[in-house]
Amino acid sequence: MNSVTWGLLGLIGILAAGTLATSPQLGSRNRQIHSIRPEIPRVSSQIAPRVRQRFEEIKSIEQSSDEAPSAGTFKEVQPGGSTARGSRQHSPLHQAQERRRADNGATRSNCRNRPIDLVFIIDSSRSVRPAEFEKAKEFLQDMVDSLEIGSGATRVGLVNYASTVHVEFLLKTYFTKSALKQALARVEPLASGTMTGMAIKTAMEKAFTAEAGARASSVNIAKIAIIVTDGRPQDKVEDVSAAARASGIEIYAVGVDRADMMSLRLMASPPHDDHVFYVETYGVIEKLTSKFRETLCGKDDDNGSADIPLDGGVNGKGINNENDDKGNNGLESCDQGHNCHHICVNNGYSYDCKCRNGYVLNPDKKTCSRSDTCAQGHDCQHICVSTDDSYICKCREGYLLNADKKTCSRSDLCAHGHDCHHICENNDDSYICKCQVGYKLNADQKTCSRSDACAQGHDCQHICINNGNSYICRCRVGYVLNMDQKTCSRSNACAQGHDCQQICINNGDLYNCKCRVGYVLNADQKTCSQEMRSEITQDACMCEAQIVFQKKVQSAIQELSRKLDELSYKVNLIEGQQHN
Repeated sequence: MNSVTWGLLGLIGILAAGTLATSPQLGSRNRQIHSIRPEIPRVSSQIAPRVRQRFEEIKSIEQSSDEAPSAGTFKEVQPGGSTARGSRQHSPLHQAQERRRADNGATRSNCRNRPIDLVFIIDSSRSVRPAEFEKAKEFLQDMVDSLEIGSGATRVGLVNYASTVHVEFLLKTYFTKSALKQALARVEPLASGTMTGMAIKTAMEKAFTAEAGARASSVNIAKIAIIVTDGRPQDKVEDVSAAARASGIEIYAVGVDRADMMSLRLMASPPHDDHVFYVETYGVIEKLTSKFRETLCGKDDDNGSADIPLDGGVNGKGINNENDDKGNNGLESCDQGHNCHHICVNNGYSYDCKCRNGYVLNPDKKTCSRSDTCAQGHDCQHICVSTDDSYICKCREGYLLNADKKTCSRSDLCAHGHDCHHICENNDDSYICKCQVGYKLNADQKTCSRSDACAQGHDCQHICINNGNSYICRCRVGYVLNMDQKTCSRSNACAQGHDCQQICINNGDLYNCKCRVGYVLNADQKTCSQEMRSEITQDACMCEAQIVFQKKVQSAIQELSRKLDELSYKVNLIEGQQHN
């Protein structure tokens, strides 16, 4: 490998050292990550160095390895072609370069950590975009790559959560890296809310149990939970996290982008500087892989004098060779490592922190809190209510939110309950009561009483008669109701029935009786008697005169009877009109 190549690798090592600087929530810039538990051994530099191998041979070994190599231990490739484990013959800058090269996969090997029961608790709420969720899964797969997986080694489980919680697989489900990585690749996001407290409770009660594959505390195997989230929990996390920690579970909290730092600290085990991590986006979450690998596997040198601190310097003073005139290795202040929650802005020999749009800088001048999203501008027609990541629209009383979740329409007040006796009709911000046909609204404007249907108006030709909620039509004497049940026609009095002994003759609305030839109508105007011609005297003139007189009398009586009938009819008609 020529000097130009070594120079490029050295530059990459310097840049990687700055990139892997301490995340904003790791506390002091000069502090190093410690192992999870004291009983987990760290890799010592006292292990005998391996025989010399050329760079090409190392690549060949990596390509033929059954499992993906890990950066738990690393080899430093010397310019002369030989390798040595934990060598301290080079400057800290060279060590940083070689360590970053190892993290990039050039000479990774399995982390020989002490067995642990590890459960990932991953947030897949709607704020985590599909591409971001894939990045989170890649981070978990890289973590699996860095561990020694097996029934007698490290066991891994996964809890997936949003508004609901789903245990994807248990500690006893998979015991090979390939199976675990395939299972992680199959995990789908759940979307919706962020019930982090419920997820921690589920992990404690269902994932860290003997039935799920967790090993007994008597065998001194650490129980580790790593939570990855990008939002503010929508439920309480403090009490359930305390209960989980009290049960022997050590909790690491990884916040991404919009994560609430206070919630991360409530969840994580103390000290928070060792258990709370933060990255700006899922796109750079893989930077945490080496930090967790060092935490779970131990550093490569117990002495620590050659370790590269998280801020990229040695003993907090920057890499002590190849510095520029500022003593910062040619890198800006932000590149040397910072503890800004969101954005680091270089300011000469120092830096300032700023927040992304929609956030404000807290008094500590480092962390950020979400600003009032409604105050930033909204498109709600009535009321804007700020939420964690955005805002929601609500409507004033008497209105309902439309399907667009922004505009409002008057609500159906009648549908929400009313005290109308019959009919309720919406009227602006209130309602009015109405009655059914045949009823009228009472003075209370709510109840109804039966009305006089005929008085309300009708279309009967003669007589209207109320009938419940409506009315019926009838005709006067001598008339019959037509098929339309409204109009009337003169009736055939004789056809309607009569009591004439012989002949019935219609006479307006009434009828008259007559007799056949040879008979005379009796005084009852109905029956007939045979004429008595045998009683006629010899005085024909006298007989004829009597007959003529009798006929006149009968005719007068009939006329008088007819007039009486007409008078009776008119009286009935007047009485009928008075009743209407």
